[in-house]
Amino acid sequence: MESMLNKLKSTVTKVTADVTSAVMGNPVTREFEVGRHIASGGPGLCWRIYNGTKKSTKQEVAVFVFDKKMIDKFLKFEKDQIIDSLKRGVQQLTRLRHPRLLTVQHPLEESRDCLAFCTEPVFASLSNVLGQWDNLPSPVPNDIKEYKLYDVETKYGLLQMSEGLSFLHSGVKMVHGNLCPENIILNKSGAWKIMGFDFSISSNNPSDAELKYTCKEWEPNLPPLCLPNPEYLAPEYILSVSCDSASDMYSLGVIMHAVFNEGKPVIQVNKHDIFKSFSRQLDQLSSMSPALLNKIPEEVREHVKMLLSVSPTVRPDADQMTKIPFLMMSGQ
Repeated sequence: MESMLNKLKSTVTKVTADVTSAVMGNPVTREFEVGRHIASGGPGLCWRIYNGTKKSTKQEVAVFVFDKKMIDKFLKFEKDQIIDSLKRGVQQLTRLRHPRLLTVQHPLEESRDCLAFCTEPVFASLSNVLGQWDNLPSPVPNDIKEYKLYDVETKYGLLQMSEGLSFLHSGVKMVHGNLCPENIILNKSGAWKIMGFDFSISSNNPSDAELKYTCKEWEPNLPPLCLPNPEYLAPEYILSVSCDSASDMYSLGVIMHAVFNEGKPVIQVNKHDIFKSFSRQLDQLSSMSPALLNKIPEEVREHVKMLLSVSPTVRPDADQMTKIPFLMMSGQ
């Protein structure tokens, strides 16, 4: 019994030491108490999520921490690229305010060892819930390991994502550019919230009726954290270096496929040969076999098929998705 207690004590001490060593010296610790490591999220699940409290009010928060040790293997200029990309994502999220976006309670702070910011209380990322456990505490918390998405929760979550995209596309004239389960956060109340604006693109002509967006060419030599998740990326990004709000709708289609298929995206992408992968993907999507969508509920299958169309003009827009009966049956 005593040895078990000692073992437990040393585990707790180690976890506390990990938190303390990464966050120590970061200005967020002046105002916030950092607690247990509970989840991970953001691009490549690179942000560790801790529960925390505001010292002055005892208000509950989530503390997102990016430990710079994670990128030790990269060259200095690559490290700078990664840090700049992550900072941009958080700064963009902090500027945007909407019930369907993750609410930032304290802006990004940087110290020698880490980046950190605080948000509303969080349960986990959708990616964690779908079985991606990178950067989670060990052992994986039971509430994540055993989590099952109920139908009503999935429908409401997808409706919330559609509402969030409608705000970005129509209200802010912005393309998210990396919508995927790691950038969808389930808050403490179970609401789905969007984060991860590292690759968001604002329109060049926001006052015009036909919006234009400038898309960056895919650079395979960049560190993975400086690139969107290719498995959720619309084919036009890669094959014609073009994008618009319909590109986010393709990503929503892949997310819908993933939530009904144990977290699997529609097509596995070979990150080392992205162009060949996407050409093959184009063929598969053009001749979409019924088997590809057989786990998706029948009432929404046709919508998902259209979202995954290789032709952006065929995809429903976010506003149309908020009105489909399947998502509206979520009893909001």
